Amino acid sequence: MGTRCGDIDPAIVPFIANLEKKTAAEIDEIMNSESGVKGISGVSSDFRDLENAADAGNERAKLALSMFYYQASKIIASYAAVLNGLEALVFTAGIGENDPKMRQTVCDRLAFLGVKLDPEANKVRGKEMKISTEDSAVEVFVIPTNEELSIARQTVEMLDLDKCKIADKPQ
Repeated sequence: MGTRCGDIDPAIVPFIANLEKKTAAEIDEIMNSESGVKGISGVSSDFRDLENAADAGNERAKLALSMFYYQASKIIASYAAVLNGLEALVFTAGIGENDPKMRQTVCDRLAFLGVKLDPEANKVRGKEMKISTEDSAVEVFVIPTNEELSIARQTVEMLDLDKCKIADKPQ
């Protein structure tokens, strides 16, 4: 995760609070805003910054990227096990849409499932496209998101517009 801790043993929360003399609010801030790849790298939650820092030799940035690739691969593989296989894999949102290196690294780790990326197609950024080879056992896609549009649609669905009244603005 970018700034959040992800999966942790719940016993770690009071342990860190006691060890570091932190309040529940301070621990909450650390777990939600100062953890993830940002906390590991000490650099940023922006993967472009992490990759630049790693390329410049920052060992913590390298570790953060390595841990992210590991966790992403592990989670996808665990879902494949539960689902008894994998028919398609979709990369979306900021990093999924725009980071060919991440997609390649994750898919290389999923090769045992028959995942094969087309290196040329994988160069795509922010465009809907199939990026797997024709002989890949799993189809792999990049599908951009429009999170703002999705939020707006969900908000409209939740509103009962007949009950909403907007007061006239003073002129």
